[in-house]
Amino acid sequence: MPEPILKAREDGLVESDHAVTLPIMAPRLQGELHAEGWADLALWGEGDLGRLRFSGLDGPYVYFPNGLSAPGGGVFAAQEAPVMVIRGATYRGFAPARRCASWDRSTHPKARVRREKARRRIDLQWGVVLIEQRGEDLVVAAGADLAEADRALHFSVDTIVGEAQAYAAHCDLMPEADPVMRGMVVQGVHAGLSSVRRDERGRFDGLAAGLHYSAPARTYYRDGYWTLQLLLGLAPSIVHEEIEILASGLQPDGEAPSGVIVSGPEQARAWEELRTTAFGMDWIHIRSIDWWSDHFDSPLFFVLAIGDYVRTTGDLEPAERHWPLVKAVFDRYRGLTEMGLPVKPRHERDWADNVYRGGFVAYDLGLWVGALDVISKLGAKLDPPFGAAAKALAAETRAAIETQLWRPDGWYADYHAPEGLAEVEPALEDHLTLDSLTLLRYDAVSEDRALQVLQAVRDRLETRHNTDQSFGDWGMMCVYPPFKHRADTRSKSAFAFRYHNGSDWPWMDGLYAEERLRRGLPGWRYPLVRWWEVCLEKGWLGAVEYFSPPWGRGSLLQGWSGLPAAVALKHRETVLAGDPD
Repeated sequence: MPEPILKAREDGLVESDHAVTLPIMAPRLQGELHAEGWADLALWGEGDLGRLRFSGLDGPYVYFPNGLSAPGGGVFAAQEAPVMVIRGATYRGFAPARRCASWDRSTHPKARVRREKARRRIDLQWGVVLIEQRGEDLVVAAGADLAEADRALHFSVDTIVGEAQAYAAHCDLMPEADPVMRGMVVQGVHAGLSSVRRDERGRFDGLAAGLHYSAPARTYYRDGYWTLQLLLGLAPSIVHEEIEILASGLQPDGEAPSGVIVSGPEQARAWEELRTTAFGMDWIHIRSIDWWSDHFDSPLFFVLAIGDYVRTTGDLEPAERHWPLVKAVFDRYRGLTEMGLPVKPRHERDWADNVYRGGFVAYDLGLWVGALDVISKLGAKLDPPFGAAAKALAAETRAAIETQLWRPDGWYADYHAPEGLAEVEPALEDHLTLDSLTLLRYDAVSEDRALQVLQAVRDRLETRHNTDQSFGDWGMMCVYPPFKHRADTRSKSAFAFRYHNGSDWPWMDGLYAEERLRRGLPGWRYPLVRWWEVCLEKGWLGAVEYFSPPWGRGSLLQGWSGLPAAVALKHRETVLAGDPD
């Protein structure tokens, strides 16, 4: 077996003799940098900026959140302004982006690189880049306009380095842990904190899903929900602001899109041009603010986010203000109910957005029960009759889940459309899934059933125990076996072990680990850190979106992949005591 490309250090950082791709996500400036001499840069809400070329940095390297150090220099990104410094490097060139995003069809004037005394200036229609060589330090600033970029360029190198080091130290929230666990927490906290984005005035501009989910700039209901599990303890005011943005996308009838678009003016204009002129786009994205309209799970996450915020802070204000929307969500799903359960139409519009699941979907039903419990508890204070109705419906729903989804194999079916549903043809996908653990998270099933499911997950979805799959010990599978109804899958998920069809998703690893931890069961460490061990082996920096041996990885630095870190911090004493498994 080859040596890992990255090695976990005692201080929570990672080191390597090899240059690997460094993901950078500061509140405004973002991109991917390689110490061999290039960086693809972008500005949140505005778009791609272009490729910077510089003289390379020789290893070995020590990587930390948003930066690296090397014997001859390093890379450091500020937090308070969109500016970074590459120490020990010389400017080699800058190729401006020709459009703000890959999908941008607009005609833009050609950008050019020009000298202004000691600096180079690149004017794009959607942003400005300023580059200045200060001795052996290369400083790169950006902005939606010249004023923002100029303010950023005025940061001293010491200020930039100081902010970068302070940010990295802030991510180190479990220094007592062993190197692998400590490093996982550092990277997971980084994924959560770096998802907090700002506009050109410094105002909160949504939680980004990840580095490659930024054009158009948008914030998701589901990604945001799992990301805010970490932020509830670290930055509850951000959770409040995220709820406000998500509320803007919820419709009076309780429908909500996958995400809410928060792009700056030029990117928003380019996106609207595409949405309204490309065939079928206005059917997928019905409103200008919508990223993929009408997702079945999004309204439920909105209610759950309010419930988590109120439970953590005691602040009822968001619940009081958005109570009409909460009631609309309740009415929407009650109106979709047949045989005691909300029926999901046969489409791909929930988290598994490459799979046409229809009927009674375990994952969505877990969220529904959780939302009903939130409405019941909040309703006891805000609207007692309505809260009582939600409580009664929750009890009926729990009973119906048992009837419709429990399988004699010892777990709940992924989805089941029995005979007699009004608009969904009969179907059954009865394989085991990690996303069905929402049923456990929100106590939708009995404790006896929960323990049976957790044992099945251990035996079948932990690859260290599943010898039927042929790739060895590589982490958690999100489903097993792969989907048997090929017509129910599309795109990446049409292939076994790819994407929703069996990849390891760290956010679900955290979901599973917490269900073991809160019951005092051993075996929680494997889902918490095995994905991170694979990242170290492969040279993938940051909390990766998903991966599998035959297909590789998804995006680097994915916000909801910070959930394992959130779980480790929540169960700190148990985690530090060690897993007897």
